[in-house]
Amino acid sequence: MRFLLTGGAGFIGSHTCVALLNAGHEVVVLDNYYNSSPEALRRVEKITGKKVTAYEGDCCDADTVNRVLDNEKIDAAVHFAGYKAVGESVRIPLNYYENNINSAITLCRCMSAHGVKRLVFSSSATVYGEQNQPPYTEDMPRGACTNPYGWTKSMIEQILTDLVVSDPQWTVVLLRYFNPVGAHESGLIGEDPSGIPNNLMPFICQTAAGVREKLSMFGNDYPTPDGTCVRDYIHVMDLAEGHVKALEYAMQHQGTEIINLGTGEGYSVYQVVRAFEQVNHLTLRKQDAPRRAGDLPESYANASKAERLLGWHATRSLEDMCRDAWHWQQLNPHGYRE
Repeated sequence: MRFLLTGGAGFIGSHTCVALLNAGHEVVVLDNYYNSSPEALRRVEKITGKKVTAYEGDCCDADTVNRVLDNEKIDAAVHFAGYKAVGESVRIPLNYYENNINSAITLCRCMSAHGVKRLVFSSSATVYGEQNQPPYTEDMPRGACTNPYGWTKSMIEQILTDLVVSDPQWTVVLLRYFNPVGAHESGLIGEDPSGIPNNLMPFICQTAAGVREKLSMFGNDYPTPDGTCVRDYIHVMDLAEGHVKALEYAMQHQGTEIINLGTGEGYSVYQVVRAFEQVNHLTLRKQDAPRRAGDLPESYANASKAERLLGWHATRSLEDMCRDAWHWQQLNPHGYRE
């Protein structure tokens, strides 16, 4: 099969390229490199020994998307492209609503015009909102999101659901991610955040590398076993392999399906930090800091549906996540920049 990956040079997209190529599929990437690098795709080719067909362009631009679909025979698409920084989305919400929603609508219009009606959407556990209690199951209603980024995911889920109702030839799989971390075991590709990281693991790695003076752990008075936030961390390669299974599922089924991709187990901030220190034999400079607005005490998946429908479950441990993330950081202290 030949799959289009919008935003395929990003953190999750590049690892999914590896997983798809290793599974015997072909990939075509459309990316404007706003928050990614073409170097990631060159390294995907190095890891797999296979070709990545890549187009530079914006998914919001219909002419660009149509050109890709005119040139390439595509069986289905994965829509990764979009802005993704929670804090930034609060500061510039219109940019997030315009870019994320417009890119999804433009992609679907162009796919429809080319008779390509199978899509896997990169959604998020943020759509469960504050009122649902973990472990989250796919039959829970979408909740009130705490930031514009989350709302764009929720709105796109609704748009895609309505699209399938209007045209039953469409198949859409909504993948709700939890907390992707780690890197490919080779250390050639990994997470390369711009500016100050928003997520825990890159912040840990940059602190260990001396890029950051110390690690701030936000909030130690939550109603959790050790007072710090609990999250469902999943190795990015487990997540990538989940996309392979989701695409293969989409090629055989019709309708809309919501699927969590997580481990089903929550780890606290303190647990992750201790695991990182132990597996990598180092000690981090760290400090407790006040809570951040919008952080939920706990968020973790019920991942049984993914195993039932896709035959997929996460196999890599928290120690694997910490080891691979640090390996990437050590080999690439400046990310993809020389």
